[in-house]
Amino acid sequence: MTAAGGNSIAGSLIIDCHAHVFDAYMPTSPDAWTVPDYAFTVEDLLGTLNAHGVHFAVLSGLSISGGYNDYMIRALRQHKRLKGTAIVDPRTDLYTLERMQADGIVGVRLQLARQQTLPDFKSADCQLLIRRMRDLDWHAQVAVEGHNLRQVIDPLLDAGVKVVIDHFGHPAPEDPLGCDGFDAMLAAVDTGLCWIKMSAGFRLPGTAAWRDDPDGDLESVAATVAAELLRRVGTDRLLWGSDAPFVGYESRVTYEQVLASYARWLPDPEKRAEICRTGLQLYFN
Repeated sequence: MTAAGGNSIAGSLIIDCHAHVFDAYMPTSPDAWTVPDYAFTVEDLLGTLNAHGVHFAVLSGLSISGGYNDYMIRALRQHKRLKGTAIVDPRTDLYTLERMQADGIVGVRLQLARQQTLPDFKSADCQLLIRRMRDLDWHAQVAVEGHNLRQVIDPLLDAGVKVVIDHFGHPAPEDPLGCDGFDAMLAAVDTGLCWIKMSAGFRLPGTAAWRDDPDGDLESVAATVAAELLRRVGTDRLLWGSDAPFVGYESRVTYEQVLASYARWLPDPEKRAEICRTGLQLYFN
Protein backbone atom coordinates (compact mmCIF):
# COMPACT_ATOMS: atom_id res chain seq x y z
CA MET A 1 0.00 0.00 0.00
CA THR A 2 1.24 3.49 -0.85
CA ALA A 3 -0.27 6.64 0.54
CA ALA A 4 -0.70 9.81 -1.43
CA GLY A 5 2.68 11.44 -1.92
CA GLY A 6 4.48 8.11 -2.16
CA ASN A 7 4.69 7.27 1.54
CA SER A 8 4.65 3.47 1.67
CA ILE A 9 3.29 1.81 4.78
CA ALA A 10 3.46 -1.75 3.47
CA GLY A 11 5.70 -4.13 5.36
CA SER A 12 5.70 -2.09 8.57
CA LEU A 13 4.61 -3.61 11.86
CA ILE A 14 1.30 -1.90 12.66
CA ILE A 15 -0.97 -1.94 15.69
CA ASP A 16 -4.43 -0.42 15.30
CA CYS A 17 -5.23 0.96 18.75
CA HIS A 18 -8.85 1.91 18.07
CA ALA A 19 -11.42 -0.29 16.35
CA HIS A 20 -14.93 -1.56 17.06
CA VAL A 21 -16.78 -4.82 16.46
CA PHE A 22 -20.49 -5.59 16.73
CA ASP A 23 -23.02 -8.02 15.36
CA ALA A 24 -26.45 -7.47 13.83
CA TYR A 25 -28.22 -7.94 17.17
CA MET A 26 -26.24 -5.39 19.14
CA PRO A 27 -28.33 -3.73 21.86
CA THR A 28 -28.16 0.06 21.84
CA SER A 29 -28.48 2.57 24.64
CA PRO A 30 -31.46 4.96 24.66
CA ASP A 31 -29.21 7.96 24.02
CA ALA A 32 -27.20 6.39 21.18
CA TRP A 33 -26.16 9.11 18.75
CA THR A 34 -26.57 6.70 15.82
CA VAL A 35 -27.54 3.07 15.24
CA PRO A 36 -25.70 1.18 12.46
CA ASP A 37 -27.92 -0.87 10.17
CA TYR A 38 -25.17 -3.42 9.53
CA ALA A 39 -22.76 -5.71 11.39
CA PHE A 40 -18.99 -5.39 11.63
CA THR A 41 -18.04 -8.68 13.20
CA VAL A 42 -14.69 -9.70 14.60
CA GLU A 43 -14.25 -11.81 11.47
CA ASP A 44 -14.84 -8.68 9.37
CA LEU A 45 -12.25 -6.78 11.38
CA LEU A 46 -9.66 -9.54 11.20
CA GLY A 47 -10.18 -9.79 7.46
CA THR A 48 -9.63 -6.05 7.15
CA LEU A 49 -6.51 -6.18 9.31
CA ASN A 50 -5.08 -9.08 7.32
CA ALA A 51 -5.83 -7.41 3.99
CA HIS A 52 -3.89 -4.32 5.05
CA GLY A 53 -1.01 -5.97 6.87
CA VAL A 54 -2.07 -4.86 10.35
CA HIS A 55 -0.86 -7.26 13.00
CA PHE A 56 -2.61 -6.32 16.27
CA ALA A 57 -5.65 -4.30 17.29
CA VAL A 58 -7.31 -2.85 20.36
CA LEU A 59 -11.10 -2.96 20.49
CA SER A 60 -12.81 0.04 22.06
CA GLY A 61 -16.03 -0.31 23.99
CA LEU A 62 -18.84 0.89 21.74
CA SER A 63 -20.52 3.96 23.20
CA ILE A 64 -23.84 3.37 21.47
CA SER A 65 -24.13 0.00 23.24
CA GLY A 66 -23.61 1.42 26.71
CA GLY A 67 -22.23 -1.25 29.01
CA TYR A 68 -22.82 -4.18 26.64
CA ASN A 69 -19.31 -5.60 26.27
CA ASP A 70 -20.28 -9.24 25.77
CA TYR A 71 -19.63 -9.60 22.05
CA MET A 72 -16.28 -7.83 22.28
CA ILE A 73 -15.14 -9.92 25.24
CA ARG A 74 -16.00 -13.16 23.44
CA ALA A 75 -13.90 -11.94 20.52
CA LEU A 76 -10.97 -11.23 22.84
CA ARG A 77 -11.16 -14.73 24.29
CA GLN A 78 -10.83 -16.24 20.82
CA HIS A 79 -8.19 -13.96 19.29
CA LYS A 80 -5.07 -13.16 21.28
CA ARG A 81 -3.91 -10.58 18.74
CA LEU A 82 -6.70 -8.39 20.13
CA LYS A 83 -7.05 -6.47 23.40
CA GLY A 84 -9.95 -4.29 24.50
CA THR A 85 -11.34 -1.54 26.69
CA ALA A 86 -14.76 -1.86 28.28
CA ILE A 87 -17.49 0.58 29.25
CA VAL A 88 -18.43 -0.37 32.80
CA ASP A 89 -20.65 0.79 35.62
CA PRO A 90 -18.50 2.46 38.31
CA ARG A 91 -19.88 -0.03 40.83
CA THR A 92 -18.57 -3.06 38.94
CA ASP A 93 -16.96 -5.33 41.52
CA LEU A 94 -13.32 -6.40 41.55
CA TYR A 95 -14.05 -10.02 40.67
CA THR A 96 -15.87 -9.03 37.48
CA LEU A 97 -13.06 -6.67 36.50
CA GLU A 98 -10.45 -9.37 37.15
CA ARG A 99 -12.36 -11.78 34.91
CA MET A 100 -12.49 -9.11 32.21
CA GLN A 101 -8.74 -8.66 32.58
CA ALA A 102 -8.17 -12.39 32.13
CA ASP A 103 -10.25 -12.23 28.95
CA GLY A 104 -8.15 -9.42 27.45
CA ILE A 105 -9.62 -6.17 28.77
CA VAL A 106 -6.85 -3.68 29.58
CA GLY A 107 -8.76 -0.52 30.44
CA VAL A 108 -12.02 1.33 30.92
CA ARG A 109 -13.42 3.51 28.18
CA LEU A 110 -14.87 6.80 29.35
CA GLN A 111 -16.94 7.89 26.36
CA LEU A 112 -17.99 11.35 27.47
CA ALA A 113 -18.16 13.17 24.14
CA ARG A 114 -21.55 14.76 23.44
CA GLN A 115 -22.57 14.31 27.08
CA GLN A 116 -24.54 17.09 28.76
CA THR A 117 -23.19 16.22 32.21
CA LEU A 118 -19.79 14.82 33.14
CA PRO A 119 -19.29 12.30 35.96
CA ASP A 120 -18.49 13.50 39.45
CA PHE A 121 -15.09 11.91 39.87
CA LYS A 122 -15.14 12.76 43.58
CA SER A 123 -18.19 10.57 44.15
CA ALA A 124 -17.75 7.36 46.12
CA ASP A 125 -18.60 5.16 43.13
CA CYS A 126 -16.13 6.90 40.80
CA GLN A 127 -13.42 6.88 43.44
CA LEU A 128 -13.91 3.14 43.87
CA LEU A 129 -13.58 2.47 40.15
CA ILE A 130 -10.53 4.72 39.90
CA ARG A 131 -8.83 2.81 42.72
CA ARG A 132 -9.63 -0.53 41.10
CA MET A 133 -8.30 0.66 37.75
CA ARG A 134 -5.03 1.63 39.39
CA ASP A 135 -4.82 -1.66 41.28
CA LEU A 136 -5.34 -3.59 38.02
CA ASP A 137 -2.78 -1.38 36.19
CA TRP A 138 -5.50 -0.46 33.70
CA HIS A 139 -5.76 2.79 31.82
CA ALA A 140 -8.69 5.12 31.30
CA GLN A 141 -9.47 5.63 27.62
CA VAL A 142 -10.91 9.14 27.53
CA ALA A 143 -13.10 10.54 24.77
CA VAL A 144 -14.30 14.06 25.53
CA GLU A 145 -14.27 17.46 23.87
CA GLY A 146 -11.03 19.35 24.38
CA HIS A 147 -12.56 22.11 26.48
CA ASN A 148 -13.64 19.48 29.04
CA LEU A 149 -10.42 17.49 28.98
CA ARG A 150 -8.80 18.83 32.16
CA GLN A 151 -11.96 18.24 34.16
CA VAL A 152 -11.88 14.56 33.22
CA ILE A 153 -8.22 13.61 33.14
CA ASP A 154 -6.86 15.57 36.10
CA PRO A 155 -8.66 13.46 38.77
CA LEU A 156 -7.48 10.28 37.04
CA LEU A 157 -3.86 11.40 36.79
CA ASP A 158 -3.90 12.69 40.37
CA ALA A 159 -4.94 9.19 41.47
CA GLY A 160 -2.07 7.59 39.55
CA VAL A 161 -4.25 6.11 36.79
CA LYS A 162 -2.84 5.86 33.27
CA VAL A 163 -4.78 7.80 30.64
CA VAL A 164 -5.12 7.35 26.88
CA ILE A 165 -6.72 10.33 25.15
CA ASP A 166 -8.80 9.47 22.09
CA HIS A 167 -9.01 11.27 18.75
CA PHE A 168 -6.22 13.85 19.17
CA GLY A 169 -8.02 15.17 22.27
CA HIS A 170 -10.95 16.50 20.20
CA PRO A 171 -9.27 19.92 19.72
CA ALA A 172 -11.19 23.03 18.71
CA PRO A 173 -11.03 22.86 14.87
CA GLU A 174 -10.78 26.63 14.53
CA ASP A 175 -7.65 26.76 16.74
CA PRO A 176 -6.42 23.22 17.38
CA LEU A 177 -2.98 24.16 18.72
CA GLY A 178 -4.09 27.19 20.73
CA CYS A 179 -7.05 25.65 22.53
CA ASP A 180 -7.02 24.62 26.17
CA GLY A 181 -7.51 20.98 25.24
CA PHE A 182 -4.17 20.87 23.43
CA ASP A 183 -2.40 22.46 26.40
CA ALA A 184 -4.12 19.96 28.70
CA MET A 185 -2.79 17.06 26.63
CA LEU A 186 0.77 18.34 26.78
CA ALA A 187 0.54 18.82 30.54
CA ALA A 188 -0.88 15.32 30.94
CA VAL A 189 1.96 13.75 28.96
CA ASP A 190 4.45 15.47 31.26
CA THR A 191 3.07 13.40 34.17
CA GLY A 192 4.44 10.23 32.59
CA LEU A 193 0.99 8.61 32.81
CA CYS A 194 -0.62 9.76 29.55
CA TRP A 195 -0.64 8.70 25.90
CA ILE A 196 -2.37 10.43 22.98
CA LYS A 197 -4.12 8.50 20.26
CA MET A 198 -3.95 9.79 16.70
CA SER A 199 -7.25 8.38 15.56
CA ALA A 200 -10.37 9.39 13.63
CA GLY A 201 -8.82 12.47 12.10
CA PHE A 202 -11.77 12.57 9.73
CA ARG A 203 -14.07 13.36 12.68
CA LEU A 204 -12.24 16.45 13.94
CA PRO A 205 -13.84 19.11 11.70
CA GLY A 206 -17.35 17.90 12.65
CA THR A 207 -20.14 16.59 10.46
CA ALA A 208 -20.98 20.06 9.12
CA ALA A 209 -17.61 20.21 7.38
CA TRP A 210 -18.38 17.05 5.43
CA ARG A 211 -21.74 18.44 4.42
CA ASP A 212 -20.55 21.94 3.52
CA ASP A 213 -17.26 21.04 1.82
CA PRO A 214 -17.28 17.34 0.90
CA ASP A 215 -14.33 17.72 -1.46
CA GLY A 216 -12.18 19.80 0.88
CA ASP A 217 -9.17 18.71 2.92
CA LEU A 218 -11.10 17.48 5.91
CA GLU A 219 -8.07 16.01 7.67
CA SER A 220 -6.08 19.22 7.77
CA VAL A 221 -6.82 19.63 11.50
CA ALA A 222 -5.50 16.14 12.22
CA ALA A 223 -2.40 16.73 10.10
CA THR A 224 -1.64 19.96 11.94
CA VAL A 225 -2.06 18.41 15.38
CA ALA A 226 -0.12 15.26 14.44
CA ALA A 227 2.90 17.28 13.30
CA GLU A 228 2.93 19.30 16.52
CA LEU A 229 2.46 16.23 18.71
CA LEU A 230 5.36 14.51 17.01
CA ARG A 231 7.51 17.58 17.67
CA ARG A 232 6.37 18.25 21.25
CA VAL A 233 5.51 14.80 22.60
CA GLY A 234 7.50 12.21 20.68
CA THR A 235 6.70 8.69 19.59
CA ASP A 236 6.90 7.09 23.04
CA ARG A 237 3.61 8.79 24.01
CA LEU A 238 1.74 8.49 20.72
CA LEU A 239 -0.57 5.78 19.40
CA TRP A 240 -2.44 5.29 16.13
CA GLY A 241 -5.97 4.00 15.60
CA SER A 242 -8.27 3.65 12.61
CA ASP A 243 -11.70 3.95 14.29
CA ALA A 244 -12.95 1.22 11.94
CA PRO A 245 -15.66 0.69 10.79
CA PHE A 246 -15.99 4.51 10.82
CA VAL A 247 -19.50 4.62 12.27
CA GLY A 248 -21.41 7.53 10.79
CA TYR A 249 -18.82 7.96 8.01
CA GLU A 250 -18.96 4.53 6.38
CA SER A 251 -19.67 5.85 2.88
CA ARG A 252 -16.85 8.41 3.08
CA VAL A 253 -13.92 6.67 4.79
CA THR A 254 -12.09 3.40 4.10
CA TYR A 255 -9.35 1.53 5.94
CA GLU A 256 -6.96 2.23 3.10
CA GLN A 257 -7.65 5.94 3.45
CA VAL A 258 -6.92 6.06 7.19
CA LEU A 259 -3.66 4.17 6.69
CA ALA A 260 -2.74 6.61 3.93
CA SER A 261 -3.50 9.52 6.25
CA TYR A 262 -1.28 7.97 8.92
CA ALA A 263 1.57 7.72 6.43
CA ARG A 264 1.11 11.37 5.48
CA TRP A 265 1.13 12.49 9.12
CA LEU A 266 4.26 10.44 9.81
CA PRO A 267 6.14 9.82 6.54
CA ASP A 268 9.17 8.41 8.37
CA PRO A 269 8.66 4.62 8.67
CA GLU A 270 10.98 4.46 11.68
CA LYS A 271 8.74 6.92 13.55
CA ARG A 272 5.73 4.73 12.78
CA ALA A 273 7.66 1.69 13.98
CA GLU A 274 8.41 3.48 17.25
CA ILE A 275 4.72 4.28 17.70
CA CYS A 276 3.90 0.63 17.07
CA ARG A 277 6.34 -0.40 19.77
CA THR A 278 4.70 2.09 22.12
CA GLY A 279 1.32 0.47 21.49
CA LEU A 280 2.65 -3.04 21.95
CA GLN A 281 4.24 -2.13 25.26
CA LEU A 282 1.13 -0.37 26.56
CA TYR A 283 -1.49 -2.91 25.50
CA PHE A 284 0.29 -6.24 25.04
CA ASN A 285 3.19 -6.09 27.50
